[in-house]
Formats: sequence, structure tokens, C-alpha cells
Amino acid sequence: MRKIIHIDMDAFYASVEQRDFPEYRGIPLVVGGPPNSRGVVATASYEARKYGIRSAMPCSKAARLCPDAVFVPPRFDAYKAVSAKIREIFRRYTDVIEPLSLDEAYLDVTTDKQSIGSALEIARQIKEAIRSELHLTASAGVSVNKFVAKIASDMQKPDGLTFIGPSRIERFMESLPVEKFFGVGKVTAAKMKQLQLFTGADLKRLPEADLVRFFGKSGRFYYRIVRGIDDRPVQPDRELKSIAVEDTFSEDLYLLPAMEAELEKIAIKLAGRMQTRKLKGRTVTLKVRFADFKLITRSHSLPYYTDAIDEILSTARNSLQSVMTSDPMPVRLLGISVSNFDRANPEANQLSLF
Repeated sequence: MRKIIHIDMDAFYASVEQRDFPEYRGIPLVVGGPPNSRGVVATASYEARKYGIRSAMPCSKAARLCPDAVFVPPRFDAYKAVSAKIREIFRRYTDVIEPLSLDEAYLDVTTDKQSIGSALEIARQIKEAIRSELHLTASAGVSVNKFVAKIASDMQKPDGLTFIGPSRIERFMESLPVEKFFGVGKVTAAKMKQLQLFTGADLKRLPEADLVRFFGKSGRFYYRIVRGIDDRPVQPDRELKSIAVEDTFSEDLYLLPAMEAELEKIAIKLAGRMQTRKLKGRTVTLKVRFADFKLITRSHSLPYYTDAIDEILSTARNSLQSVMTSDPMPVRLLGISVSNFDRANPEANQLSLF
């Protein structure tokens, strides 16, 4: 039986800022901004989250929720340097590490380097090393598969440690609200609730064929995961041909400025993921799904490789303006992907951790 740990740093960017600058400690801190800009929140400290401030929220809204919040620009070089040190800690225990972003990763410790044997004890030691050596906190989830470990890491934040063993998994999945399931966004959650599906137990009552009919191929995943079945391996070295971020909106977007604001949020997330993986690409592709479910894509190749937010956003925005000029319909989904990576970079064709 596998032993999987999911490590998720607590309010990572904000915590690094509060660690490095004592004047930010104990106050509502927002990484992003400035507050009067069209930018979005990258991370908010836990003091700011008490006011309802969340990642990807417009900075203008965050400032309204907490007028006393302090806004600071992100320092990605500093976050990457800290992440490299976190990776060194992980490697004391295993080399089977799969990154998700700068601040979270899966570890397979079925066979650990120090022959500790207990995944729970390894998670404790990792958390303590991060605390004592880096002066930061992390939350950890421990289980026998990736899905449950990731959910568990979020259950006692900040500084949490949650173990969900094999005998508890099915009961745990049955009690889980549907919006906590992997891949279930606002739109899918709303559809599930219209079908009177509110928890894992409700999903479990449906035959697989019905789940597929309602939710497409994701229905097969829901059928398995609600029974605690997740065979996905922790993958430390996967070839990556493209990287994408998209969002489906709970209400259709009618105005171009609203679409461009959502596109900026998507570009920020995408550029962050590329920078995490040390990837630079040339081809930027815009994905648009209209209210009538018509789907179009527009690709543009740059004469150079980039991972810069401004360049990715500008390219996608130009494509969006062209699309909306020729086909001005309400939009229900927007996405951006980048491909055609710099293969001359030895790290560019693999998922490096930090």
C-alpha cells in the first residue's frame, strides 16, 4: 500500500514577506496590487483572510474589504529561493516528488531514504524542519493516495497535520461536500446540486453510467474516487508539452472589460506555474467557449521565449479582442495555454519541483 504526503505551505508568499520584514507581522498583508489597480491578489496573510480577502480577488475589492491592509508587490525570486530550500528538505526523505506549484507538492514515501517507515512521522519531521530552518509553517495531509492526501492537507490549516488511513477513506469521501472534489468548480458544483448531489454519499448512489452521462469522462473519476480509488502515481519527471489555465464562469460575461479582467487573473496563474517549472514558451493560445457552447482557439507565436505575465496577457488580450470583434457573443469560459517551450534549456522539458 502506498504512502503519500501532500505538503502545502501556509499563505506562502505572504508568510515569506512577514518572515523577512518584521513590520508586516500581525497585520493584514496582501501580496499583489497596488490597491487602486486592476491587479489581483496573489496571496493574503491569515490576518487579511479574516476580512474575506482571497487569492485571485481584485485588489480593489480587497482594499474595500480591509482599508487598513498593506499591499506589497510579489518577489518571485525570493519565493523561488525559499522553495529550493524546501526541496532540499523533501529530498532527505524521498526523490519521488511531484510539484503542483511553488508552495505545494506530493511526496511518495512508500520507500523512504531514512527507513522511518511511518508517513505520518515523516510528515512531522518535514514540518518541523521547515519551521526550524526556514521559519515558515506548512500543512500536511497523509494517506494512501494523492486525492485524499491533498484534501487532508487543507483540513487543519494553518500548520495542520491530518492522517486519513485506509479504514477511514470511504466514510471520509461519503461525507465530503461535492465542491471539495478534484475538478469540481463552481459551475459543476451548481449542476451537481441541481441534481440533488450534495456530498460524496450522494454521488456514490449513482451508477457509473449516470455519472458519465451527466459529467462526461470526469464521471468515471468521481465514481472511483468516492470509493477511495485513486491509482495516479506521484510523477517527478513528466514531459510537458503545454501548460494551461482556464476558468468557467458562473454567469456569462457580456462586456469585453469584464473578460479582460478575468483574462488577467488567468495569465497571472499561468505565468506563476511556468516560473515555478522554469519554463519559457513561444506560442500563446487563447481558448474561448461561448454561451452556446461553441469553442474557438486562437494561437500566436512570439519571436522569443517568455514566461512574463505582461507578454502572455498582452498576446491573449489581442487575440480576445480579435475574437470578440468577429464573434461578439456572451462568453462562459476563458483559458490561456503556452506551448513551444525552449528545449535548449535542459530543465524546460521536465517538471522541476521549484
